[in-house]
Amino acid sequence: MSAAQTPQPVDAAENRRRWQAVGVGLVAAFMTLLDVSIVNVAVPSIDRALHASPSDLQWILSGYALTFGLALVPAGRFGDARGRRNAFVFGIALFTVTSALAGLAPSPTWLVIARLLQGAAAGIVNPQVIGLIQQLFRGPERARPFGLLGATIGISTAVGPLLGGLLIAIGGEEQGWRWVFFVNVPVGIIAVILGWRLLPARPAGQRGWHRLDPVGILLLGVGVVLVLLPLVQEQQWQTPWKWAFIPAGLAVLVAFGLWERRYARHYQPLFDLRLFSFQSYTLGSLIALIYFGGFTAIFFIFTLYLQNGLGYSALISGMAITPFALGSAAASALGGRIVNRFGRPLVGLGLLAVVIGLTATVVALRLAPDAPAPWVTAGPLLIAGIGSGLVIAPNQTLTLAEVPVAQAGSGAGMLQTGQRIGAAAGIAAVGSVFFSSLTGSRGNWTAAFERSLMLATGIIVLALIAALIDIFRTHNHRNT
Repeated sequence: MSAAQTPQPVDAAENRRRWQAVGVGLVAAFMTLLDVSIVNVAVPSIDRALHASPSDLQWILSGYALTFGLALVPAGRFGDARGRRNAFVFGIALFTVTSALAGLAPSPTWLVIARLLQGAAAGIVNPQVIGLIQQLFRGPERARPFGLLGATIGISTAVGPLLGGLLIAIGGEEQGWRWVFFVNVPVGIIAVILGWRLLPARPAGQRGWHRLDPVGILLLGVGVVLVLLPLVQEQQWQTPWKWAFIPAGLAVLVAFGLWERRYARHYQPLFDLRLFSFQSYTLGSLIALIYFGGFTAIFFIFTLYLQNGLGYSALISGMAITPFALGSAAASALGGRIVNRFGRPLVGLGLLAVVIGLTATVVALRLAPDAPAPWVTAGPLLIAGIGSGLVIAPNQTLTLAEVPVAQAGSGAGMLQTGQRIGAAAGIAAVGSVFFSSLTGSRGNWTAAFERSLMLATGIIVLALIAALIDIFRTHNHRNT
């Protein structure tokens, strides 16, 4: 461990203040990540209330993810250069306002625009939270706050359908969907006030204006949009030409990399490609990209299966995912504490548990086809949730361990951009298998769910293979 990474003693008052700052950041991260999944259960209510077209509904769901991914790296770089408090407070304020606008939406177009702006605001906030942890903590002491952040990511993704179902049950089928957005407003106002009071101002060394690499921002933005657009619109764009966007986007991202290498000779780039010289960052980013491709898709297809296929209410469908959320929360807290002791093998163990839990879910449905699906799947999903908790937080800690504090925001932004691309690709691929299985003569919802869940499991197996390669390489390196 370098001297820069060695934790320095802090007094009780400073320690309390930095944990208060992290607490505000975790609340904000939970709120913004929750909106990725909470809207899924509200789609039928939105459809009835606003008479939205299928294209409108798709944009309400996926537009958020698109602009979320688009804002991550530029926002992270902005926070690195000009202070994370400013970026955090602005992002939360924008998120609060756009949440209120979404709840007040009188038409589908209004709601789509509000969701696009809301996603961009979420993309501004999240890199600041990770950068804040990098800034306030050093070396091994980062494991605990990263563990809590991992629990926040896992719980917010899994508990979204449950909270959405509760709000719709309270507010009514016709208007309850508006409370899915309004619930953010009081929390956001408090987060803005506490964020300004508790988050550290930018250091004196950051007082000057920094060039923010506008060409790099443009190239990265165009590349990410071209890659994500056909994925988030996979069900709505029927033409096969949509897939031409992906190689075009990859070409633009290659141009982005070449530009960043050239730009870095004279200025601080939007994203420093030298971060990929750290094996921990490169491999951790790859594992995150692949894992989120399988992990996020699970809740998408499970909610559709329970509500549309088996006729369960939004509330029951949300409750069915609770075992996963509880397992993820408990294991994330534990994983954050022990990751420095076990390293990447802990991530490998978590990935293996997820694979076992999801496979057991399919087996349980086949062995008890007539039993209530939420009860049959509770045990296997608990195992998968425990495994997920041992993946997200420890992998994030290991991935960002060697990233310099001055690049923490942009490094975290690129990590999360990979997660958003992986999530969009996974939902597109898994969702395609799910919907294509329903177009056959039988239209069997259970069979469609099982096939698509096995694809999601296969994607997670790829992440497990990547982790095992790193484990074996590290082991062989130590023995040579």
